[in-house]
Amino acid sequence: MSVEYRAMINSMTKILNKHLIRLAISLLFALCALNVSAEVKLQEISDPLEGVNRITYKLNDFLDRATLKPIAKTYQSYTPDFFQLGVSNFFNNIRDVITLANEVLQLKPREAFNTTTRITLNTTVGFLGVFDVHSKAGGQRSYEDFGQTLGWYGVPSGPYIVLPVLGPSNIRDTTGWVIDEIYPYAFDPISHINYNDPLYYSMIAGQTIDMRAGLLEDTDLRDQQFDPYAFMRDSYIQYRNHLIKDEYDEIEAEEAARQK
Repeated sequence: MSVEYRAMINSMTKILNKHLIRLAISLLFALCALNVSAEVKLQEISDPLEGVNRITYKLNDFLDRATLKPIAKTYQSYTPDFFQLGVSNFFNNIRDVITLANEVLQLKPREAFNTTTRITLNTTVGFLGVFDVHSKAGGQRSYEDFGQTLGWYGVPSGPYIVLPVLGPSNIRDTTGWVIDEIYPYAFDPISHINYNDPLYYSMIAGQTIDMRAGLLEDTDLRDQQFDPYAFMRDSYIQYRNHLIKDEYDEIEAEEAARQK
């Protein structure tokens, strides 16, 4: 073998080794990135109670199909659109009080001022919120709850859980729901109505039917999936993450994509 031939082989070997090393390093970084991505996904979707959650999900779905869903469909079919919009606006106006309380707790003065203006305008000019005057004037509606407040202060979500009747949640959001909704320290004005007053149960019933009617398209989409439970879980986690980060544009884009 000539000296020139050996020199050429050695040169080609060095070049090949150099590229192999680069390729190996690139693959190593790619594997690390995939591993980190997988770890992040596992952290975002923590469902150690999946077996129990699936049972609760099936129970909730059975109860919903037997009661709430047919009532909501009847309500949506036999009441005019303007009436449904007015009812939704009315309960949204009450819900804005919870948002305001949590915006204050999250030290968001600009958002709190906007929500205060919204509640004041809609409650007075908008006849207790039946007409959303604030949005008609170009105002924006934000959404906050105590679960988001805990997340804003860095409290981890904890494992995903499905609550009987109430549906998807996690430890942090369940704690937040108790603070927002359970008397005597609730932020929700409805919770401060006397439990012996028929008005309380009328408000709860109206709010529940309005909320369920607004979710009919979402649950129909969920039921079309290969694994409705996993779809609901992943959608809930993604939705809550967007809310905590105040990513309202992403939420609206996802809702628009689902409607197509």
